[in-house]
Amino acid sequence: MLKRNFNRRTFLKSSASAAAMMSLPLPAMSAGTPTRLEWQVFKTTPQYASFLNAVKSMKAVTDAKKKTSWTYWVNVHLNYCPHMVPYFLAWHRGYLYYFEQQLRAVSGDNSLCLPYWDYYANPNIPSEFTDSARGNPLYVTGRVNTDVYAALTLAPFAANVINMQRGTANSYEASFESAPHNPVHDIIGGWMADMTSPTDPIFYLHHANVDRLWDAWAMQPQTILPAPNDPYWSGTFTYATGLTIAKSQTYMPSLLNYQYSKQTLPTALPPNAQEGHIIRVQAQINPIVSRPPLANFAATQARAITNNRRSLGGVANVTFDEKSFSARLPWQASSTSSLRDAMAANAAMAASAASAIAPNAQSNSAATTATFKYPHIVLDNVTVTDLGKGGGYFYNVYVNLPAAGDSDADRQAHFAGTIGAFEISAALHHNGGVLVLPASDVFRNLGLTDMSEVVISLVRVNGKNSPKGPVINVGEMRIELSTDGP
Repeated sequence: MLKRNFNRRTFLKSSASAAAMMSLPLPAMSAGTPTRLEWQVFKTTPQYASFLNAVKSMKAVTDAKKKTSWTYWVNVHLNYCPHMVPYFLAWHRGYLYYFEQQLRAVSGDNSLCLPYWDYYANPNIPSEFTDSARGNPLYVTGRVNTDVYAALTLAPFAANVINMQRGTANSYEASFESAPHNPVHDIIGGWMADMTSPTDPIFYLHHANVDRLWDAWAMQPQTILPAPNDPYWSGTFTYATGLTIAKSQTYMPSLLNYQYSKQTLPTALPPNAQEGHIIRVQAQINPIVSRPPLANFAATQARAITNNRRSLGGVANVTFDEKSFSARLPWQASSTSSLRDAMAANAAMAASAASAIAPNAQSNSAATTATFKYPHIVLDNVTVTDLGKGGGYFYNVYVNLPAAGDSDADRQAHFAGTIGAFEISAALHHNGGVLVLPASDVFRNLGLTDMSEVVISLVRVNGKNSPKGPVINVGEMRIELSTDGP
């Protein structure tokens, strides 16, 4: 059986046989291949005028059922996009491809390529998008911040992040979506803090940069992707009725006949974000000198949620405001034992998947055995207040930060994900108000030898402008085990 571990650089070196294996044409990358440019270069080219005309024309079309309208593509994202589940990166690659084709059709410029915004070089939204002059199609109201310093992190590019696929240890897709992808949405705020985020044209430059960084990461010699003929790439993505793409075509940009002008990963954060030692490590926030103080919440006990989900304990009626806080979950020896068993099953599943088929192909059969092997941090019945909907903030989520002393040095090992208005909008739209943060990596990093208690810390991160007061309400925050994959 074909092994799933596959290095894309090897694929490129043997592109002829690999292309035949995939039964897909592999365009030769050359100076003539359509190239997506960074915005500051893009705006000096004739494509800039074509882009402005296309955006303006599409916004003028009021019939959302027409592909020529801007709202049509907002609705594609709203109705079909996957978030915090497998294929986040690949689905959006196909989405950008089809949107780019529409820009070309509307503008009549077949050379037009989507530009990208390299916020690791300049975290400020390009001025062309913030100019409120009448008739500027790139400007929208409602943005809370115009820079994303606070959202940036180098964590997805760390040497130990070698697996692309969500559900594997140290997954690039899971890490990158959690940060910087989600926090960029959160910090900008406005339309970007909602699932209708493509209403803001900066969305497309943000996601072009997401796609570029994935491409650059996949070119690194140590990275591991499912092989081109792995079952992982079987099937199609849907964008609208009659608008689909084979998953295998999203394997890399050349299969969709485009490339990026810059194919390197960031090695440092922008100069403006280099103030303070923690920002050089993780960006986002000031040093965590000590764990945020414990808040008092009513405890919820371990119990079955469904046949395939079990709570190990949680807290009820949690309100998030501008202050960071920690919550101690009720925790018993049986909870530690259940978590240990789940992590053992998780490790066995991951080892099997690494030498055989993709995890998503195994998860259906595994679910029938009712073996709990996926730990999650679950926020149930989560809502955003009117104050919080605009964005401008998010929270880093940590498990068992040291109770005393400097928590800064190893904080990444305790990091479980991010929570903000954008993440909750996705949870409300896709999952009925249940926000799930996969926690396999954090429990794997921390180990289970001393798990006498579990404390979840919510560390508030602000843009230059952010709301003060209640922004998020949660019915229950708990640790949960599941038979279902992340």
